[in-house]
Amino acid sequence: MNNDEVIRPFRIDVPATDLDDLTDRLRRTRWPEPSPEPGWSRGVPLDYLQELAGYWADGFDWREQENLLNQFPQFVTQIGGQDIHFIHVRSAETGAMPLLFIHGWPSSPFEFAKVIGPLTDPRAHANDNAIAFDLVIPSLPGYGFSTPVTAPGAGNLFQVAHQWAELMTRLGYERFAVQGTDVGAGVAGMLAMVAGARVLGIHLTGTAAGTPFGPPVDPDEVPDRDRDRALRFNEFRENGLGYLQLQSTKPQTLAYALTDSPVGQLAWIVEKFYEWTDPAATLPEDAVGRDELLRTVSIFWFTGAGASSAHGTYEGMQAWRAMAAHVSPDAGAQSEPPPGAPTGYAVFAGDTTIRSLVDPAGKLARWSEFDSGGHFPAMEVPELLAGDLRAFFGTLR
Repeated sequence: MNNDEVIRPFRIDVPATDLDDLTDRLRRTRWPEPSPEPGWSRGVPLDYLQELAGYWADGFDWREQENLLNQFPQFVTQIGGQDIHFIHVRSAETGAMPLLFIHGWPSSPFEFAKVIGPLTDPRAHANDNAIAFDLVIPSLPGYGFSTPVTAPGAGNLFQVAHQWAELMTRLGYERFAVQGTDVGAGVAGMLAMVAGARVLGIHLTGTAAGTPFGPPVDPDEVPDRDRDRALRFNEFRENGLGYLQLQSTKPQTLAYALTDSPVGQLAWIVEKFYEWTDPAATLPEDAVGRDELLRTVSIFWFTGAGASSAHGTYEGMQAWRAMAAHVSPDAGAQSEPPPGAPTGYAVFAGDTTIRSLVDPAGKLARWSEFDSGGHFPAMEVPELLAGDLRAFFGTLR
């Protein structure tokens, strides 16, 4: 790898011209006709998106969000020719465990903002005896402020795993724990392969009952308690993969809309928050908060990450297909836990992960299920996620 090993401080500072451009584009949106069917069956409803876009233009305060995010120490370093942005928060507690957080799509390191304080400074959050962590939270290449993409293969999970191992080396962490969600769960598994001796343990969220392009799950072949998860996975596989098909096959075609239209980028992400968050939430902002939702979308918009993360999906799926071509079709709906490192899963209400498929041999070190939350637990139910991380990694010290 070609590396510039200098670690540079970083602060978010979106130019005022970019803010003005966003407001202008939002106010000049060319809206389509409403769907022939009410509700969300054909995508984000027109009236809902118009109201949300209006708030983004005239009610949402990006500078307030920017100041909030800049409270976290942020840095940039170059690994493999690619600038990598990351949050790094050291705990004041002696013996704090290094923990690498890996986000997924559509997200950024700031997905974990609500758990940073409780995990790095437990005494300040009424957890005097809790394990403390040093947190390292990078932006995946092509996401957030790890843009623009300048190196080939960005999004290849093996390449990202090597980059994250190198990042932890530069920060002085020989051994470390890993938490991965969504795409980050895949990277976590690759880390167990490329740097297995260094990984203390792996905690996963945001996984699914099966591989997205694999066969459906037979609801009669899983325990009764998992039948609903199996049915929801099959529905997702049948009707929820449009975004993945497009990003993994024709990302450049999609890039034009996501880069030119903020409402296009808004709809592309809001639909996923509607579908993937806690099923008890009526609207996306009922699960994560309107400003937090728009903060996520704004980071995609200001950095152009809608396009580059789509290309990252393309690279990742190419690598996955190449790997899948060498795996027996009888290998099961989902691969077994990563080798070597103790692995724990946290499954929230909106997830479709099923233990009998993930862990048929009973090798997992921990399995937790929760009645609330969804695909973004650090945003939706941060106290549950933080508690599960403490409980799992506390046994690995």
